[in-house]
Amino acid sequence: MTTVRRLIGVYDADGGLRGEIAYLAGKVSGRHCTLCDITHSPVRRRREWDSYTSSLPVPFDVVHRNERSAALDRVTEGREACVVAECGDGSLVFLLGNEDLAQAADVAGLAQAVASAIAEAGLQWPTA
Repeated sequence: MTTVRRLIGVYDADGGLRGEIAYLAGKVSGRHCTLCDITHSPVRRRREWDSYTSSLPVPFDVVHRNERSAALDRVTEGREACVVAECGDGSLVFLLGNEDLAQAADVAGLAQAVASAIAEAGLQWPTA
């Protein structure tokens, strides 16, 4: 079995001041990022998110669309918001897409969806 080295979430939004302004404008007009909705309240990052990520045996990094590496971009472009596993062999495995995140709806739902997706992909958490 392939071992997960880290999880990467990709926001359906660009980083930086211009990206934040565009995101806020989109939010007002009804467009939103499902991963942002899970990780952040309207004012700040959710405590539940911090608790969840600190409980994992691997890091869970999040990046904006314009902050992706070339390899991550190849796996995720056009599929944002999403979650990908980076494995010990360096491969990237797509785990959850925008619809999956919408169904998860919150941090607890995301935690269950991630665990299920890892098992379904035949991946495993690292052992101590």
